[in-house]
Amino acid sequence: MSLFNSLIRPSNGTPAGAEGETRETRRPHYEIRETEGSYIVTAYLPGVARDGLEIVDEEGKLRITGKCAHKLPEGSVTLHRESSEAPFDLVLEHDSTVDTGKIEAELKDGVLRLSLAKSEAAKPRKITVS
Repeated sequence: MSLFNSLIRPSNGTPAGAEGETRETRRPHYEIRETEGSYIVTAYLPGVARDGLEIVDEEGKLRITGKCAHKLPEGSVTLHRESSEAPFDLVLEHDSTVDTGKIEAELKDGVLRLSLAKSEAAKPRKITVS
């Protein structure tokens, strides 16, 4: 079974905390690669700073949430914008092949790289014939 067997899409509105209040979220662009010892998740989060990013792995769900931190200079006017300031919300469901104690994260230039180490049971092993 592969690491990520399904993507849980965010709804149009995600609870924002106050009763009855919702906020619009969007799913960031991402990719998943597999190496011999780990899975690599790369998520593209333009404008998101470290303090505006939260990553939680709980009960087989990896959740990446964040919000843009950039502010326009005072007095400037936006003529066209292709990106949104809506918060990011990405939830990926995985099986037990991830060693959750060895997850590493790096955010650099708006690109988040997560390295999810495979559990020993999930790693391929060579069997010798006697």
